Amino acid sequence: MGVAGKQVAFYTLGCKLNQYDTQSLLELFRQRGYSVVDFNDMADVYVINTCTVTGSGERKSRQAINRAVRNNPQATIVVTGCYAQTAPGDVAGLKGVDLVIGNQDRDCIVDMVEEVAVLQRPQVLVSDIFQAREFEELPILEFTGRTRATLKIQDGCNQFCSYCKIPYARGPSRSRDLAAIIAEAKRLASRGFREIVLTGIHLGAYGLDLNPPSSLAAVIRALDEVDNLARLRLGSVDAPEIDGELIKTLRDHLKACRHLHIPLQAGDDGILKAMRRPYTLGEYRAVIEQIRHHLPEVAITTDIIVGFPGETEAQFQAALEFVREMAFTRLHVFRYSPRKGTPAARFPHQIPTPIKNQRSKEMIELGHELSLAFHQSYVGRRVEVLWEESKPNPLEDIEGELWEGHTATYVKVQAQRCQGELGDLQMVEIHHAHEEGICGKVVED
Repeated sequence: MGVAGKQVAFYTLGCKLNQYDTQSLLELFRQRGYSVVDFNDMADVYVINTCTVTGSGERKSRQAINRAVRNNPQATIVVTGCYAQTAPGDVAGLKGVDLVIGNQDRDCIVDMVEEVAVLQRPQVLVSDIFQAREFEELPILEFTGRTRATLKIQDGCNQFCSYCKIPYARGPSRSRDLAAIIAEAKRLASRGFREIVLTGIHLGAYGLDLNPPSSLAAVIRALDEVDNLARLRLGSVDAPEIDGELIKTLRDHLKACRHLHIPLQAGDDGILKAMRRPYTLGEYRAVIEQIRHHLPEVAITTDIIVGFPGETEAQFQAALEFVREMAFTRLHVFRYSPRKGTPAARFPHQIPTPIKNQRSKEMIELGHELSLAFHQSYVGRRVEVLWEESKPNPLEDIEGELWEGHTATYVKVQAQRCQGELGDLQMVEIHHAHEEGICGKVVED
């Protein structure tokens, strides 16, 4: 049994999947009598959920550990997540770390914390992630936030792109049982969440490991029947996994948001091959064209890596041209970061940091240009917005709160509050656009 009155604090780095995992761990501590406090406050236990996708993720993980030690040198410091999974020895050797736990067996995290407190010696609980065959069920019973929730339906990846450590951190692809997905979606909707975001490490691979096999499209169709749920949004899906069935399902089910995040990663076939990405530019373009044919209002966002080993200036310029041609609505730009243990880290012709920085700057500027163009297309139109948070109005001569929310295409909208509450869906007439979003006025009935 947990000790009533003890306090736990969490710090999460990395992706939405990590954020979901943290919420699950938070609930395990709450169920055992711990109260949750801010990470900057004094706590008895600090849990750092780490990231290893980039070198900066690992560096920030170490900084968070150091901060926890400074906050309370007597606290139990727990490190979990992807950095803990891939480098348990390095993490265990960091000053102040008491417990290292990987991306499996986290249902016993509270027991391990209390065992460490009794034994007064550090523990490492990191199993061989490649032996994982079942989705780890850590359902969330209580939820934070008010409007949008994340629902994890898949973990792991079988792809082994040459630059990526995720398969080493998350293991093979594992899909969640559809009944468990539906049950959690119903719990979320019953607690007032109007939008659910489906997430996974390799979301498009959902269902391939199940018996009988299933698909992401099947999940969408099932969740479309959930009462009180207004929107269903997909996380990242690779282009080869967007087939006719998925496109038709998105088209025919109105709760499915017209927004797809489809990683490109490189705008040159030679670089894509070196990355071990399972498509060519021609194949990627064909998928985008099919999507836009059937979903003309769709917003397509993407990830792209600049400065991959061997990337020439000509290849980078070709990437800029391809990105412009695809007319993405938002870019997430990453400078290539060598990850120890991956094939790409050993490739010749590593790109110097100043060149990577310059290419990143150029690609980000193009992303801003494309986002602005997309946002300007909304000016003069009416769009439905899900209100998510309120802020003080920065204009002193205007009374009332400033509300923020998103369209179904994931464009940020701001408007002065009118009638209604957070979590409502309202029509907004758009009168201004900028790089980060659009502004307008609530259309009153």
